[in-house]
Amino acid sequence: MNRHILSIVFAACAGSVMAETPVYLDPKAPIEARVEDALSRMTLEEKVALCHAQSKFSSSGVPRLGIPEIWMSDGPHGVRAEINWNDWGHARWTNDSVTAFPALTALAATWNPEMSAIYGKNVGEEARYREKDVLLGPGVNIYRTPLNGRNFEYMGEDPYLASVMVVPYVQELQKNGVAASVKHFALNNQEQWRGNINVDVSDRALYEIYLPAFKAAVQQGGAWTIMGAYNKIWNQHCCHNKRLLEDILRGEWGFDGVVVTDWGGAHDTREAALNGLDIEMGSFTNGLTSESEFTYNDYFLAKPFLELIRKGEVPASLADDKARRILRLIFRTAMNTDKPFGSLHSPEHYAAAKAIGDESIVLLKNNGILPLDPSAGKRVLVVGDNATRRLSDGGGSSELKVKDYVSPLDAMREVFGADCVDFARGYAAGRPMYAHEEVIPESVQDSLRAEALAKAAQADVVVYFGGLNKNAYQDCESTDRRDYDLPFGQNELIEALVKANPNIIIANITGNAYAMPWADHVPAILHASYLGTMGGASLADAVSGRVNPSGKLPYSIPVRLQDNGAHAFGVECYPGVESESGDVLFGACAPQQRYEEDILVGYRWHDTKKIPARYAFGHGLSYTTFAYGKPVLSAKEMNADSGSLTVTVPVTNTGKRAGAEVVQLYVGDDKASVLRPVKELKGFEKIALAPGETRDVTFTVTPDMLAFFDADAHAWRSEPGRFTLYIGGSSDNVPAKIAINLK
Repeated sequence: MNRHILSIVFAACAGSVMAETPVYLDPKAPIEARVEDALSRMTLEEKVALCHAQSKFSSSGVPRLGIPEIWMSDGPHGVRAEINWNDWGHARWTNDSVTAFPALTALAATWNPEMSAIYGKNVGEEARYREKDVLLGPGVNIYRTPLNGRNFEYMGEDPYLASVMVVPYVQELQKNGVAASVKHFALNNQEQWRGNINVDVSDRALYEIYLPAFKAAVQQGGAWTIMGAYNKIWNQHCCHNKRLLEDILRGEWGFDGVVVTDWGGAHDTREAALNGLDIEMGSFTNGLTSESEFTYNDYFLAKPFLELIRKGEVPASLADDKARRILRLIFRTAMNTDKPFGSLHSPEHYAAAKAIGDESIVLLKNNGILPLDPSAGKRVLVVGDNATRRLSDGGGSSELKVKDYVSPLDAMREVFGADCVDFARGYAAGRPMYAHEEVIPESVQDSLRAEALAKAAQADVVVYFGGLNKNAYQDCESTDRRDYDLPFGQNELIEALVKANPNIIIANITGNAYAMPWADHVPAILHASYLGTMGGASLADAVSGRVNPSGKLPYSIPVRLQDNGAHAFGVECYPGVESESGDVLFGACAPQQRYEEDILVGYRWHDTKKIPARYAFGHGLSYTTFAYGKPVLSAKEMNADSGSLTVTVPVTNTGKRAGAEVVQLYVGDDKASVLRPVKELKGFEKIALAPGETRDVTFTVTPDMLAFFDADAHAWRSEPGRFTLYIGGSSDNVPAKIAINLK
């Protein structure tokens, strides 16, 4: 029998005993009325029991009243395999294989909100089928440094791009009766010392850069849960940070949902009780691998919380407030009788994963070697560990147990013919292992390199599938990257391959930027994130031209690590400086960190400091070309208090192939009393054009798009004067420019 039907039956039985007040069994009755009715029937002990885990991935309901528990699952790219009730081992079910959807960096690279809606709908259907009430994602932390091990789980370096892309994901996911848990709130921008690093950031940077995507998820997306971050801000852990949770999230944004800890993110009963935390998960573990001698009733929001209430040290109304929000979540999810049944790894889900992957691939460079014609019968050598590696494995909480996986090598053989495609591994990256690395003997690496070079000399063209993987110290939870270079000697391998055969196509797979000392020596570079179940098919189709690349970078790719703003001020800025105070759970240091680059994150830093990136934010080529015409304004002036204007620019496909272009609008304040970036993204639209076709793209410009956050006034403010509108295909290619005046 379905879980929500059982809940109704149990509630009816309870109602027959407690008939003195009405029982809101009708699922069409207002949720708030049902919540208040249930709350009125609960004991204090039952209210407190709602506030903490009962297993690794579930929290309690109220069995006496037929109110079911909440079941949660990682993660944003697919529904994680079942984990044991009370340890981190896999339950080894045989019916929990899923579709791996592309990583969120790939979704961001589509620059297409329609793809985000498709993503949320399809992953939500899989979560619903698996009887999950909360999906722990999506992630919208800002890409601050390319060394962050979890950047692949987020939506890039720009708050506007992340804000636009997160909303459809949340909306469509929750139509399945599955709550989004938008994470990690806030400033979880690195994995090193993530459990207790104390971040010092200006209010202006907080509101302009790091909060907008969370705000959009709450106010526009209607997110039902928010997951707190591990780190500290203002010397207080984010999972029970008063200013973040009470003042901003609930006070300023009006959030009516549930705040969930990251696993092991709670540290203090009194703070958790008073400062807005609702459900505590994974305490006394590191959130991934470690176990604890404590029971779930020993959690901070369990018996210790109950004792504080009984002693009168905190008001009982706090338990009511938390229980009210949790009941609201249960009625929205577990007891929602209108939710669909869902489906699992269906053809429609595979098609959705393929479509998202197709639109996410970024063509960084092409001298004409791409697309590669499958009918030409050329001898193609595929090189690289990622050509055969299952990249859904590893990464920490983002690991997925996939039913099917199309590798790049298999897809290349399918598209170009098995007889025409040879393979050489080139380098070994070790087994998928969380938090550990397999050391590969140098003799093995030398042998693999020699084989690849020998075969490359005999091939007509080499297609290289390398990059990073989801092992420790690469794109992986709990560890940051050690340096900016590709691992396993790949830079040297690529340089040697170029000498053996200059007809080489680089098609690297990675959730991060990386150094490219060989970029000037290779004829073509494709840049892909982890594309999931259908990733190999998307890559092979991009190489062959079946798919015309239309992805755009959601983050800048600096030439050197030092060209990134977070790495321009020494260790105080990244990774932080250890202090003498300790933390029992996460180690003997409490590192301090200052965000010295302030609002100048990503392309804002490159533009303002005049440090060109190797490949700029928003960059992405096509197998066709586009031309921008002269922009036209509906008006040249706009009042700060009201009104708006539009800017229209014609865009033409000047090539011989159909293609899609992302038209990007940036706004710059020509003269300001405060530091402002040269320009900031304020609009974008992805358009498909046939050869020779022209389309007008119109953006509406409003006064809030010209404002900055005034920390002293704690308000958004715009200054009168001249602003420039920049329109083009990337942050460093804006051929259409026009000025407006703000009165």
